[in-house]
Amino acid sequence: MDLAYICEWEKWPKSTHCPSVPLACTWSCRNLIAFTTDLRSDDQDLTRVIHILDTEHPWDVHSICSGHSEAVTCLEWDQSGSRLLSADADGQIKCWSMADHLANSWESPVGSLVEGDPIVALSWLHNGVKLALHVEKSGASSFGEKFSRVKFSPSLTLFGGKPMEGWIAVTVSGLVTVSLLKPSGQVLTSTESLCRLRGRVALADIAFTGGGNIVVATADGSSASPVQFYKVCVSVVNEKCRIDTEILPSLFMRCTTDLNRRDRLPAITHLKFLARDMSEQVLLCASSQTSSVVECWSLRKEGLPVNNIFQQLSPAVGDKQPTILKWRILSATNDLDRVSAVALPKLPISLTNTDLKVASDTQFYPGLGLALAFHDGSVHIVHRLSLQTMAIFYSSAAPRSVDEPAIKRPRTTGPAIHFKAMQLSWTSLALVGIDNHGRLSMLRISPSMGHSLDAGLALRHLLFLLEYCMVTGYDWWDILLHVQPSMVQSLVEKLHEEYTRQKAELQQVLSTRILAMKASLCKLSPCAVTRVCEYHAKLFLIAASSTLKSLLRPHVLNTPDKSPGDRLTEVCAKITDVDIDKVMINLKTEEFVLDMNTLQALQQLLQWVGDFVLYLLASLPNQGSPLRPGHSFLRDGASLGALRELMVVIRIWGLLKPSCLPVYTATSDTQDSMSLLFRLLTKLWICCKAPSSLLSFRRQDTSPG
Repeated sequence: MDLAYICEWEKWPKSTHCPSVPLACTWSCRNLIAFTTDLRSDDQDLTRVIHILDTEHPWDVHSICSGHSEAVTCLEWDQSGSRLLSADADGQIKCWSMADHLANSWESPVGSLVEGDPIVALSWLHNGVKLALHVEKSGASSFGEKFSRVKFSPSLTLFGGKPMEGWIAVTVSGLVTVSLLKPSGQVLTSTESLCRLRGRVALADIAFTGGGNIVVATADGSSASPVQFYKVCVSVVNEKCRIDTEILPSLFMRCTTDLNRRDRLPAITHLKFLARDMSEQVLLCASSQTSSVVECWSLRKEGLPVNNIFQQLSPAVGDKQPTILKWRILSATNDLDRVSAVALPKLPISLTNTDLKVASDTQFYPGLGLALAFHDGSVHIVHRLSLQTMAIFYSSAAPRSVDEPAIKRPRTTGPAIHFKAMQLSWTSLALVGIDNHGRLSMLRISPSMGHSLDAGLALRHLLFLLEYCMVTGYDWWDILLHVQPSMVQSLVEKLHEEYTRQKAELQQVLSTRILAMKASLCKLSPCAVTRVCEYHAKLFLIAASSTLKSLLRPHVLNTPDKSPGDRLTEVCAKITDVDIDKVMINLKTEEFVLDMNTLQALQQLLQWVGDFVLYLLASLPNQGSPLRPGHSFLRDGASLGALRELMVVIRIWGLLKPSCLPVYTATSDTQDSMSLLFRLLTKLWICCKAPSSLLSFRRQDTSPG
């Protein structure tokens, strides 16, 4: 691990720190980070402010005045990364959404309240979407083999099986509250006790099962008390939200069963499921003022022995042995320095022994480690099951031996800078932490996790993660942190090769994502930076084409299955005539009729299309002339075809309102600029189908007009 950058907040120079205030931090799939700080100034209490940071532009932080009456205790992004839940120490929950899809504009139209009851755990309801990442099939040609959907039921479904949106929260007094978002915009909220005997809940976490149930883990903060587990079922009965709870098997931490260590570790400070969609494995941390112990537990189904007397009385009992669920410890650490924060990976790698062996054989380490931050300022990446150290980062403290017991380490003068909240990125290649001085630090985590990997294998792992982001739609900024300039060309070529192997339908869905990914990769290499403009131009062309063609409407309601945009594409592909008017007469022009004000508002976009066509025709290479940016468009039949379609649309709209046409400065009054550009563009499009004929297409063909 190494440090990528640190963000300090100079706009709060007179702030003081509140060491007792817990911090909240969450990382979205769009690589937006929402976090709180423990700062207080003379003007306002900044513990109630939510900060939004784009990891690619960390110098620009947007702060939301949340309106919470107490300090924010929980933050949680939804699966799309566009909505955010916030909860405070007064029981108020707010749902934030982007206004106009802007990361610096947020609004909170809905929420819920459990008055006076602090929220200790918060989560969105599961939408039933779960993806499995198959590392052993990274060389397969189909994305469906590498990344497959796992059968997983939503927490609650509407009519037709559509998942119902909402959130669930656990309060400090042992209440569970569920809020459901109806399609009409109303919120159904219900609150229920986790069990009949309510008690203090200092720590809690929420996980989901494949059958659609919810599992809640709670602890009262004392290591001498059991960690309780509850099954929560949510349903809608007579337009009201209903919550049913059931007690599940509990556990005691192993360190409490050792009489020599029981009094040394009096408090449970961290309680987390290893994954939100895996309720069978949980991570626990017991701490004292100077040291901590971390334990990993797993829920297993075990056989229950039956006495021979009962087997003789009922032979059926002997044939089928009854089973019970029981928590078993998987691994535990020795005494460590006091743990201050825990971050769990989000990469969907299964934790079964078979899958872990496959990951080990393929040397694919991202997603296998979780992060532990300590009060001495260090951060350790440990294996998520064995808890063996895989990587270490030291911030302010001097490096020391991993095997050195924490109890023997000399105490530093004054409190060391340490992380109070941490989050791993969605590919586990980056780690963000908020320290006790209010600063944000971004760490890069190597894909090798300290192991020796050859260059080819490291490149294949990065390619595999890029494909995962392309399929899921997640942002890939954290992967770019590990791409060297020498890797760019190979990654772009291999990414394009894997993309072309997919079915045509999938290629159409992923067409814009791969262009954006290629553009971001080429920015990292000086040799490929000129291609960035071409990729962005293709992205803009796709967006312009989709926007303009979406404005077309069928003239009558009983139209065939094809939309006007699809018929436009079909006609332009079939008719290769260089005369734009001959192409236009084969279309139903009444489908292109728009309001005059709308047409005039589109003039600047239509001007860009016309200017871009003119630029491409001017970029045709002469013999011996250097290639100009945009030369790849000359061999891209899809882009040239899209431009040709837009020229036809502009021609028709120009007949309706001439002022919306692109403006050209022609050198000859006898030439129609639109007709000339369409004729040359059609010739270029035809030449693209036969690349050898492109050499005979001379610049003198573009001299008139």
